[in-house]
Amino acid sequence: MKGIVFLNGEPPKGEIDCTGALTVCCDGALRWAEGKARIDVKAGDFDSLGYIPADALVYPSRKNFTDGEIALEYLLTHGCTEIELYGGGGGRDDHFYGNLCLLYAAFLRGVSARMITNYTDIYCAAGETVWKNKKGITLSLAPVGESAHIIESEGLRYPLEDLTLTAHACRGLSNVVEEDFARIVCDAGTLFVFEVREEAKW
Repeated sequence: MKGIVFLNGEPPKGEIDCTGALTVCCDGALRWAEGKARIDVKAGDFDSLGYIPADALVYPSRKNFTDGEIALEYLLTHGCTEIELYGGGGGRDDHFYGNLCLLYAAFLRGVSARMITNYTDIYCAAGETVWKNKKGITLSLAPVGESAHIIESEGLRYPLEDLTLTAHACRGLSNVVEEDFARIVCDAGTLFVFEVREEAKW
């Protein structure tokens, strides 16, 4: 089952396909999500929105978890095994970091989660990761935590062989998929994977 979370960051440029998905809208995301996507559940403390919408799941503003965590847990407990997050970029950068943590939290529970911003798809990966028919995209890799090890790669502009990516260096940034089939094997640790669809122009 697919789940979708709407977060209170930069609104997506287009409409969101919610076919067959359970959707949860977090707090201030209601401002951009209404009319752009179907909303099944409204959840959060609604301090950003400034009012409490009808039929919402309301939580106290003083709590030890974010509205994004509330939405993720709701989808996980309702059987979602594939989750997309929209509105996770832009706005407050500290919240962007928190949204990355949601991806890893889902990964640890065996669920595929992907944050889709206006420019990039972001997800966690370990073991073998394969890209098919994505020739030309920019690909960046970063360790979740202190380090992650890539034992081999194929089809990338800059080969990654027996390479440890660390949190204090930028070695995994700005690679390019150069073949219709590309792959890496992360044999230790977990990666944040950034697939850049479009570069922002300021």
